[in-house]
Amino acid sequence: MGTLLRLRAISTGRSSNANSARSSSGVESESPSNESCEARTEGQHGFSDFSTHAPLSRGVFHVRSSALDTRVSAVTDSGVVVLGADDVSRAISRIAHEIIERNPVLDSLVIVGMQTGGTWIAQRLCELVNERQQSVGVPLGAIDISMYRDDYSLRPVVLSAPSDIPCDLTGRTVVLVDDVLFTGRTVRAALEALNDYGRPRAVQLAVMVDRGHRELPIRPDYIGKNLPTHASDEVTVGLDGITVKAAAE
Repeated sequence: MGTLLRLRAISTGRSSNANSARSSSGVESESPSNESCEARTEGQHGFSDFSTHAPLSRGVFHVRSSALDTRVSAVTDSGVVVLGADDVSRAISRIAHEIIERNPVLDSLVIVGMQTGGTWIAQRLCELVNERQQSVGVPLGAIDISMYRDDYSLRPVVLSAPSDIPCDLTGRTVVLVDDVLFTGRTVRAALEALNDYGRPRAVQLAVMVDRGHRELPIRPDYIGKNLPTHASDEVTVGLDGITVKAAAE
């Protein structure tokens, strides 16, 4: 029994001496705090916006909202500007490039804008395509769908602008262009109107904005911007940008 007590005393003394040695040499016995871990992580990776209020765990980082790379939309009297003029220009340029990629042979291609919102976009697309493929001159046309709407009996027919199709569409590939794709009924009317100028081999649809809420099985081939909206929102597309305005309650 005396021997056992002496052994315990020796063991306790050694443990006490070891703790004293660590304390005197300035070595902390506890694990580093969460704050010090975060400080080292920030120094290694150059991130200065990691939150210091929550620990780093298994690669999950808590980032303050100021560090998020989000674009703040401008708010005007006309609504919320979701794309600016430069964004619209880049989207049109991208669509033109996609048209060339999808149609390697441009001899039979025709670009047709829908009156009136799609005509200026179609004109710009036609200019870009012809600039990049100077050996071929892609014709430009416009189509009025006022007399082909399925709701003309419900509201007065307003002729927006005359149709101008520069050639027979039979056997050609038509890129039909509009500014906003909504229910799809305007596109259906345009497809019917195109048949008066021949039987195209194919019709491709290019739109600047696809806002959803489709009522017919119509899908665009080229999209500038997918923009989820409320059915009552008003979407305006122009050279100066794309604006969304909520309907007044």
